Amino acid sequence: MPVDTDGNNPIKTPEPRHIGSSLLLWLTLLIFINLMFWAETPQKRVAYSTFVSQVEAGKVARAVVSSDNIEYELKPETNTNQPGTAPQKKFVTTPVVIDLELPKILRQHQVEFSAPPPNRTGWISSLFGWVLPPLIFFIILSSLMNRNQMDGPAALTIGKSKARIYSEGITGVKFDDVAGVDEAKAELQEIVDFLQHKSKYTRLGAKIPKGVLLVGPPGTGKTLLAKAIAGEAGVPFFSISGSEFIELFVGIGAARVRDLFEQAKRQAPCIVFIDELDALGKSRDGVSSMRGSNDEREQTLNQLLSEMDGFDPNTGVILLAATNRPEVLDPALRRPGRFDRQIVVDRPDKIGREAILKIHAKNVHLSEDVDLSKLAIRTPGFAGADLANLVNEAALLAARKNHETVTMADFNEAIERILTGLEKKSRVLNEMEKKTVAYHEVGHALIAAVMPGAGSVEKISIVPRGIAALGYTLQLPEEDRFLMTENEIRGRIVTLLGGRAAEELIFGRVSTGASDDIQKATDIAERFVTLYGMSSKLGPVAFEKAQQTFLDGFSNPRRAVSQKITEQIDQEVKEIIDAAHYLALLILNNNRELLVNTAKILLEKEVLEGEELRSHLIQVQTLPASDEWLSKGECLEDKLLIPTILNGNSKIGVEKGLVLS
Repeated sequence: MPVDTDGNNPIKTPEPRHIGSSLLLWLTLLIFINLMFWAETPQKRVAYSTFVSQVEAGKVARAVVSSDNIEYELKPETNTNQPGTAPQKKFVTTPVVIDLELPKILRQHQVEFSAPPPNRTGWISSLFGWVLPPLIFFIILSSLMNRNQMDGPAALTIGKSKARIYSEGITGVKFDDVAGVDEAKAELQEIVDFLQHKSKYTRLGAKIPKGVLLVGPPGTGKTLLAKAIAGEAGVPFFSISGSEFIELFVGIGAARVRDLFEQAKRQAPCIVFIDELDALGKSRDGVSSMRGSNDEREQTLNQLLSEMDGFDPNTGVILLAATNRPEVLDPALRRPGRFDRQIVVDRPDKIGREAILKIHAKNVHLSEDVDLSKLAIRTPGFAGADLANLVNEAALLAARKNHETVTMADFNEAIERILTGLEKKSRVLNEMEKKTVAYHEVGHALIAAVMPGAGSVEKISIVPRGIAALGYTLQLPEEDRFLMTENEIRGRIVTLLGGRAAEELIFGRVSTGASDDIQKATDIAERFVTLYGMSSKLGPVAFEKAQQTFLDGFSNPRRAVSQKITEQIDQEVKEIIDAAHYLALLILNNNRELLVNTAKILLEKEVLEGEELRSHLIQVQTLPASDEWLSKGECLEDKLLIPTILNGNSKIGVEKGLVLS
């Protein structure tokens, strides 16, 4: 019996029958029996007149005479054949009529003759002749079919639903197994109560929602919540992915939707869960006329909408769906009467993360020094799947080091591994590269120590990690933040440019190591102007369309703006970046001795963290004039100007907030 990969629970759908291995055995056996009964010695057929002539010439040794055939054998001295070939011994002929004189002729020429023996295997050969061909055909047809206890042969049930069906209450998940989404659980408790106490709602005329849409980032527990509802209510649970409805042939998806709802109605009350609904329910806007109504996805979506309208809301069939991209769903899906409720399953806060860690750490042998509350603080933005992965990574690290228990150091290393990637000990840097990376990372750390919104610096390392990181500065926010102010955004941009500024200040040149920092700083500055409306020149105008997406990497589309506005946006973004770059140079130049000393220590130890790192960061001196730019974005030329800061050679001047080199 198959088991669910998540909960190790039996599923109603049986395993397909695999008959391929026995097919060859049976086929070989039948062919062997057939050949055993049907095999005959090859015989040459000759004319009857030739047979009579050979008898009269005394060449025939013996014969077996029947009414329809005469089998005879020539004498050895007369049995000739072509040179180099085997002699032919037996021949067969067919008498023209029944010759009553034939026995007399055979006796005259001393030919042994007899009647054929009774055919004891004739009926068996006839039986195999009638049975064997249909049997072979049936076996070949069976090999192309995948039998299923519920639906029959797969070749004949292409329109059947592929949903996995969990029996009543055996999903293996309850609400106690889900943490960090208390608001969502409270909202879904009503669904469980309706499935358990239906009459309480129907007697008052209340209608339970037909559909509930779970939206949120990947890994927050949407599928787990759906299973928990079925586990709490003790009802059958149908689970299927949106992509499983779509096939090459038009109409198959719609047929599977119909079959899914027919099965659900027969087993009501039950829950139908469609994961990744966006694969099935994308908006129909902008569909090409070339595709029209023959588009498979559109037909499947239309059938789903029709089925949701067609069943009574109090039949006990509740449709749950999950998606990471609610903005691409068709509006018809989200209207009342279909998916009446939309529940956001967001990333957990500190309390939620601690509760999730407790659940995943139940079966892990933890050391006494492990503090889950501290781990919850150090993992802002982690979803439930990320935290489960963190616990597993820590356990793997502890096992690799032959620890008896999982220690706090294992968890800290696991956090670094998840955030920055694997340690690349084989990536050896030369002396100049190593020195550049050290000053670059120390520059980030010193700027972050005095900038708002940068978070606390936990560790500096020049050990290469991940794909391209030659070093890293680990910053963790002290608390969960949901809003950022203008000065915090500017401070984050300054921190990102701290590494580039340190390279310029110490070496008088720049490297490619700051490319990722520059990309991130530019993206933040562009959103600062076009999306957040924080520009003092362009004002609170949104030049980008905000999208409700929970997937990283999706950029907001730019509105249609004039060429003049585009130029102003580009100019404003450049002014913000240049001013932040200039401020980073000023701060590092003001703390140049601290920058050099800290970098030398980092070069020796390769890693700085804990109290040793904090003892350096508390010495950073800020600039009083920088607060005005951080809060208002005003120019710094009247407050502070350093004529020469780049290695004593390059001069930096300020004109209307622009940094000119």
